[in-house]
Amino acid sequence: MAIEINIHEAKTHFSKLLNRVLAGEEIIIAKAGIPVARLVPIRNRVDERKPGSAKGRISVPDTFFQPLPKEVLEGFEGQ
Repeated sequence: MAIEINIHEAKTHFSKLLNRVLAGEEIIIAKAGIPVARLVPIRNRVDERKPGSAKGRISVPDTFFQPLPKEVLEGFEGQ
């Protein structure tokens, strides 16, 4: 559940508010009673990488290892 505070209180107690946010709280900052911002914790959205997790789901065609056509190579080499 979010709590709502005014801008003056947010400025005065910013460090304490950040500690509350780190603990999982959501804080709404209001100006003249109108919500203008929300403080929420940043969640680490990157899942841990697991080597081999895509095994069997990806296939590389044999043509992948063949040389590129001349016109494509020239595009990479700026000719």
